[in-house]
Amino acid sequence: MAGQSGGPWGGGGNSGGNNGNGAGNDQNNGQNGGERGGKRPGGSQISEIDELVRKGQDQLRVLMGGRGGGGGANGADGGEGGPQITRGMVVLGLLAAVAIWLFSSFYTVKPEERAVELFLGEYHRTTGSGPHLAPWPFVSYEKVVVTTERSEDIGVGAQGSEAGLMLTGDENIVDIDFQVVWNINDPAMLLFNLRDPRATIRAVSESAMREIIAQSLLAPVLNRDRGVIASRLEELIQQTMESYESGVNIIRVNFDKADPPQSVIDAFREVQAAEQQRDRLEKLADAYAARILAEARGQAAQTLEEAEGYRARVVNEAEGEASRFSAVLSEYTMAPEVTRKRLYLEAMEEVLGGMDKIILDQSQSGNGQGVVPYLPLNELRKNSNTEGQ
Repeated sequence: MAGQSGGPWGGGGNSGGNNGNGAGNDQNNGQNGGERGGKRPGGSQISEIDELVRKGQDQLRVLMGGRGGGGGANGADGGEGGPQITRGMVVLGLLAAVAIWLFSSFYTVKPEERAVELFLGEYHRTTGSGPHLAPWPFVSYEKVVVTTERSEDIGVGAQGSEAGLMLTGDENIVDIDFQVVWNINDPAMLLFNLRDPRATIRAVSESAMREIIAQSLLAPVLNRDRGVIASRLEELIQQTMESYESGVNIIRVNFDKADPPQSVIDAFREVQAAEQQRDRLEKLADAYAARILAEARGQAAQTLEEAEGYRARVVNEAEGEASRFSAVLSEYTMAPEVTRKRLYLEAMEEVLGGMDKIILDQSQSGNGQGVVPYLPLNELRKNSNTEGQ
């Protein structure tokens, strides 16, 4: 009995002196048991935090479809093998995958945008504003803002010192700054046909402007033809972009500046001032020439008219004298004495009619005593003429 009582853990029913192994095992077991039992009350190895962590792990295993471990053999195996994949886990995974797929497939287009959908990399359709479905990964999309106005500034201020220098048709250099305002009317064409839309529009605009300026003279470009050039430039850029199938719409062209190059602008202004002075003097000379020519023409016309009048008057007078002479001749033929006397009286009337004269009739005695010795006949004649007027 004494050999079989090996302590509280039991020593076994074998011989008590089996080379002392039974007693040794019982002793070791007793020591281990004593150690476990002695450490638990102190709490130095397993604290309350460890207990909470262990309980949380057990609850997680239950939620994932496993079995909670409480120290049994199954529990120990479950703790060592990890969670098992169950039907619930598969369903949750599928739901998560569907949610991710829907999130990747649904998209919304704003009112100012258009979306281009690609099916396996090939153009499929263009969608407008609102929600749309593009089944990923077979269908992809790209949004493009189509209503926003974009602008490209071309000239010295935008692209360096020589970007706006252009040669005119009369071999002058002009410095031009202009702006091209555009938007997108077909996003699919823009994405598939243009690699760099802004660079393309800049190149086309500059080329079109150089073509127009090369066909124009300097003076109209600087002064009166800016609106015509802007309209023609807009039309030419639009035609070129349509030939590229770019999907770009040119809204307007702003012609900002057209001046001579900065290095020669002072000399150009002097030339312009000289040309204006020349034009002013030419206009003054033309006005003076026109005035003198008009006066000469008027005077010549007046002289011709006077000559014509004199000729007509002399001819008429000659014809009248001839007619009168013919009439007098006919009268003279019928009554010569009477006609001769009448002609004499008419001639004397014509000769003496304008003279200031006094006629005195001598007395029959011939000594002149019938005349008052002094009588101011001239003064009396003047007074009578004045009273008669």
